Amino acid sequence: RRSRGAAAPRALLALGGLALAAAACILAGLWPETWQVAIVLAGKDGADQQESVGRAKEALRNADAVCFDVDSTVVKTEGIDLLAACFGVYDEVAELTKTAMEGNVKFQDAMAQRLQIMNPTVEGVEKCLEKEKPKFTKGMKQLVARLQQRNVDIYLVSGGFTIMIEPIAEILKIPKENIYANTILFDDNGNYKDFDRSAPTSKSGGKPAVVGQLMKSKGYETVVMIGDGATDMDARPPASAFIGYGGVQVRPKVKAGADWFVKNWNELMKELK
Repeated sequence: RRSRGAAAPRALLALGGLALAAAACILAGLWPETWQVAIVLAGKDGADQQESVGRAKEALRNADAVCFDVDSTVVKTEGIDLLAACFGVYDEVAELTKTAMEGNVKFQDAMAQRLQIMNPTVEGVEKCLEKEKPKFTKGMKQLVARLQQRNVDIYLVSGGFTIMIEPIAEILKIPKENIYANTILFDDNGNYKDFDRSAPTSKSGGKPAVVGQLMKSKGYETVVMIGDGATDMDARPPASAFIGYGGVQVRPKVKAGADWFVKNWNELMKELK
């Protein structure tokens, strides 16, 4: 009779990459939260990866709508970090942004902390917008134009601020009503008061809520989510596929968990001939 310990290595050898990660955590006595992280970081084996990439490409070709994250995806910058730089607190805010994008803290908590550090004013935000112009990732304008030629509806779904995203949408010819983002609230004197906590993108789970709402209200069958962060990956499901973008920042959990991970928009353009 074999002991459980002796049988474990053979059992593990029979498992695929994802199951192996979960089994290793169980044997080590780790908690379920750790299993989830280990499974994501274990990634997919070659066959699984090829299959998921194929599904993502098919979803992109057949998409009724594409939802883009904005910061570090549509543009090279993180809007909230730009705002922080304008208010002289870049380092503190950038560190919190990194933590939020890696999925290591509740998004609404990170949002509140960053805005409290900045303590923005209406006047300061307006000056910042005059100074900072959108810096698009290479090929983004062409990709959006190609999708529009194919009559694909495009949405900007962001944890950033509507006031900073509207100029980006205008350049890309995306209707303002297709922006789902956050609103900074000011008092009568133009000082920071709060942010609109009712907006779905102001909290964890907001992006899947937006995608689900769009699918229900618009009758979309195939929606693709594209972005660089863990909050973007959370939108699949209900999104049919998640395409991770690493042209600005490569986040290991996103690279491992994406159906298709790209660093260049030309890869998507090839599928949209």
